[in-house]
Amino acid sequence: MTTTILSDLFLGLNILVLERIEVGLFRVTAQPPSWLQRFCSQTLRFGMNMLIPQEEFAFLENFLFDAEDFWSENRTGKLSSGLWSQKNLNGYEEQLEAYALCVNDSKVLLIELAEDKFKYKQHLIQAGREQQLNYQQLLKDNQRKEVLVNCIIHDIAGQLNAINCCLALLEFENLTDKGKENLEIARKQSIKQEMLIRNILDAFSYEVRSLENFIIDIDTAPDILRAVEETIELFKATFALTNQQLQLAANVDRTADWKVVGEQSRLDRIITNLVENAYRHSSEDSTVTINLQAEAEYILFTIDDEGEGVPAEMSNNLFQKFSQGQNRAGRGGIGLYFCRMTIERWGGNIGYLPRPEGGSRFWFRLPRPFRNE
Repeated sequence: MTTTILSDLFLGLNILVLERIEVGLFRVTAQPPSWLQRFCSQTLRFGMNMLIPQEEFAFLENFLFDAEDFWSENRTGKLSSGLWSQKNLNGYEEQLEAYALCVNDSKVLLIELAEDKFKYKQHLIQAGREQQLNYQQLLKDNQRKEVLVNCIIHDIAGQLNAINCCLALLEFENLTDKGKENLEIARKQSIKQEMLIRNILDAFSYEVRSLENFIIDIDTAPDILRAVEETIELFKATFALTNQQLQLAANVDRTADWKVVGEQSRLDRIITNLVENAYRHSSEDSTVTINLQAEAEYILFTIDDEGEGVPAEMSNNLFQKFSQGQNRAGRGGIGLYFCRMTIERWGGNIGYLPRPEGGSRFWFRLPRPFRNE
């Protein structure tokens, strides 16, 4: 009764069940499925012997070499041949799959018609091709957008250059003290706009996406303390206009080694972006403090301001492209994105923390360079 049930079960599953008698000789141990006759010129029934490989079943020849090793070692589980295509007696291709198993002392070979598996595999392949085409189209769309952005920025840069020329000519005019002060403010704002243009170009260019050229040799790596000191000097006048103060923390050891992995000009721009961010979001008569801390393998940079801080719902998106603060005081939402992209490329990380006493702390950590032997 059990044998009959198993035979009917395999027949219902469209699986041919063979028991190995000796090398190349098998016995049909269950009622064979109807598809078998499309491959065999003789009529095979339950209990009959058949030779494999023979002309109709030459596709099994290579698999049986592996199956013999599997059976001789009496392994557990099953060994699959994988899907293959085979022409039937009418010349049409069909898909089959074979399995070798050890059942007690018997060596069993199962062969199934795998048309559904083949169709599913083809479906996956087709879906993969469609995804690839969609991806290629997305790349083309992004390239077109980048070309458009670069054209727009080029036009903006041209107009800004004309403005700078006019500002330069005004220096030769007989201006009042107030006029000179306004001229200086205009020049500083012009410099900021130039930086914004560079940031936008960086954010959309392939050059920044492949920032592979940076220094990891301790002898030539950039000095983050020098970059901080130069930035503080650069912004001294800007902060003075609003009675703000930009300072280096008193506990920073100026004699220590402050070299980091990176590239000096980009490091300067990262620090400048963070200082500008602190300046824009700080109130008058407040202080912005930069600190450096030496760790075993990293240098930690922090910049603390006394502003209103960042709302919790915005903090998770601060370093995304085109993200801006609550009062939209940023210039395009590019600066922090550029910082994150560059620092992560150099093997570091960057983040934001609210200060318990109020204000914001932006920080980044860069690895120390090693000596190139």
